[in-house]
This record gives sequence, C-alpha cells and structure tokens, in this order.
Amino acid sequence: MMGLPREDSTYSWTYHVVEKMQFYGISEGRIRRIIRHPARVEEGIAPATVAVMSPAGTKRYQEIWVMYKLVGGGQRAKTKSQIPNSKKPKIKVITAWRYPGKSPERDPVPAEVLREVQKLL
Repeated sequence: MMGLPREDSTYSWTYHVVEKMQFYGISEGRIRRIIRHPARVEEGIAPATVAVMSPAGTKRYQEIWVMYKLVGGGQRAKTKSQIPNSKKPKIKVITAWRYPGKSPERDPVPAEVLREVQKLL
C-alpha cells in the first residue's frame, strides 16, 4: 500500500486521484514527473482542465494520463475589509489513469495556459 501524497505549496490532491493511484499502482513522484515533463498535452474533458500523458515503459504499450486544474491565485478581494489572495496558483490533481494502447490525439492546450503552468513549476 502506498502512502498518501503530500500537500504542498504547488500541488493539491483530490481523494479520487489517491484512489486511482492505489488502483493503478502509480506513485506520487510519477504523477509529478508527468505534469512537469509530459509527452503530450491536451484539453481535459472537464471544463478548465488540462490532461497530460507520458508513455509507460512496459512490454505492451501503455499511457499514463493525469488530469489537473490550476486553482487559486489571481483572485481579488470584493470589499476593502477582505484581504486579497496573493498566493500563487496551485495545481489541483483531479485524476490519473492508465490507458492500454495508444490513445487518439485531441485538441491541444492553448499556449498561454502552458506558459502559466511552466511558470508555476
């Protein structure tokens, strides 16, 4: 049994991704590496999400996919009494899965979103 992933200033983890990591045998370090150095980047199925992929080195070709969303940061206070949120955005890892075989290519992510993620890492 693998341990729970660490929450830090850059990454936030959902309970769903923790379950999928245990089911598919994917480590926290592997997910971080896929987010930092993906082989393919596409728009996620859910709104405002990004899906990244890295091939898994096995006999049969497999792909490991991670879906995440940028959250926080850039939000301004609505009234003077509220303190503005000056924290930098976090990457909220939503889910991860193994795809058996080669998946078809879909829409790529806009370049401005990729630049924002690269600044964060």
